[in-house]
Amino acid sequence: MEVASKGVINEVTIQAPIDLVWLAWTISDRVSQWFAPEAVVEAEVGGAYELYFIPGNREGMNTVGCKIVSLVPQKELAFTWQGPDQFKAIMNKEDDLTTVFVRFESMEEEITKVTVEHIGFQDKNEWKEAIEWHQMAWGDVLSSLQAALEKGEGNLCCHPAND
Repeated sequence: MEVASKGVINEVTIQAPIDLVWLAWTISDRVSQWFAPEAVVEAEVGGAYELYFIPGNREGMNTVGCKIVSLVPQKELAFTWQGPDQFKAIMNKEDDLTTVFVRFESMEEEITKVTVEHIGFQDKNEWKEAIEWHQMAWGDVLSSLQAALEKGEGNLCCHPAND
């Protein structure tokens, strides 16, 4: 029997240019300023997209082993995902991970819409809490991104020196 999959969608409009919003998702030390305290991002298809929510902890509360599956600069970033420890029994099976699509759209010169679509949740009762948790969590993640970028401080608001 095939199980239907479900997804969650969240979006935010940020007062920042699309190139800086893109860099906030694709450079490890920028991701660690607003998403997780420690991040390993290899911005290429097949590269790592690993977040460590407890710095130094490689055993729990992380997305170790997750990989980028799609990368279209300033348009789309997609990566596999492992849920938090409380959902690991249902959603952290290496060959059946959920996938997060992050889409970027330039609304005006200094305004960017970011849409996160997280797909692959199974339409089963034991997944209900995980789906609800991720709907809330992605909203929080996007709020954190928005706050960090709109503050206009630190390297999130600047182009890398080697640009």
